[in-house]
Amino acid sequence: MKHTYKTQRVCAHKIDFDVEDGVIQDVKFHGGCNGNLKGLSVLTRGMKVEDAIEKLSGLTCDNRGTSCPDQLAIALSQLSK
Repeated sequence: MKHTYKTQRVCAHKIDFDVEDGVIQDVKFHGGCNGNLKGLSVLTRGMKVEDAIEKLSGLTCDNRGTSCPDQLAIALSQLSK
């Protein structure tokens, strides 16, 4: 199922992602550090949602208190709510 998450306090302004049966199929960040976020997208493809949440939660960028990976973890966490 395809989802869109509007990020907060990071350079990327939106994340589009697709999850099927608890596995990440695709992730696309809009804005942000292009190369790094393409890498993050490739690395999370095929990963279980709960594993991605565990690995990415709490990562920060500068003094923002969050990061693009953390924002993806937050978006994935909201799927089960």
